[in-house]
Amino acid sequence: MEQNENKEVFFYSYSAREQEEIKRIRKKYMTDDTCTTEDKMARLRFLDEGVTKKGTVASLVFGIIGTLILGTGMSLIMTDLGSFLESSTLALLIGIVMGVIGIVILALAYPLYNIITKKEKERVAPEILKLTEELMK
Repeated sequence: MEQNENKEVFFYSYSAREQEEIKRIRKKYMTDDTCTTEDKMARLRFLDEGVTKKGTVASLVFGIIGTLILGTGMSLIMTDLGSFLESSTLALLIGIVMGVIGIVILALAYPLYNIITKKEKERVAPEILKLTEELMK
């Protein structure tokens, strides 16, 4: 509370928590035209990071599955894991086939990443270009 020379009383109330809540609620109702520069920049960063995420996740899953199949094939060939089969020749053949399948899956992981990333770039490009144009003005 502060008093001036005319004995008028002024009350100042400020709550950071209330201000943040007000901003959060206001942000929900803002249209794209009323977004601030920080919001646009955050959206631009989010879109840019998201372009490679789907491709990365898909290629990692593909790569891990390929590695596990390749490892299982190698284990059938190099260890006693294939002893449950009737002959070691059968374990050798199954191990070779599994190893080749694993290698093929591993080889497809990177092209899969490139395909998914390219499609995501094409999908997101118009919005990124629009945001960059607005931010550069």
